[in-house]
Amino acid sequence: MKVSGVSVKICAILVVVSMSCGSIHAGAQTGENTGAGAAAHRAAYSTSRLQNRPDSAVTRDVRNALGRTPNLDASGIRVRARLGVVTLTGWVPEPRQIALAGNTARSVRGVRSVTNQLTLRNSR
Repeated sequence: MKVSGVSVKICAILVVVSMSCGSIHAGAQTGENTGAGAAAHRAAYSTSRLQNRPDSAVTRDVRNALGRTPNLDASGIRVRARLGVVTLTGWVPEPRQIALAGNTARSVRGVRSVTNQLTLRNSR
């Protein structure tokens, strides 16, 4: 049986396409997607995961993180969270602790942004 050059090229194209589809499907199954579409999917997934975290859990975790932070007096800090937006109010005894508290709160899982309204108050 004689095979023409055109049919060989068509077969080669079909093999390449089917292999590509298989690798895309396998990547989707294993979470190894690459490219812009995959990045958008990961961003949408991570955003929805963060938004679904209860405010009470975010508030609790921020309070715990503040309490564990070295060189931070968190006794005068109040924490409120709403849809991942954390608001810090109250006072700290040293100026550098204002930024330290804000950075600590930002590092907690589920925190989308921090509104830092802390003020300076001298300790007695």
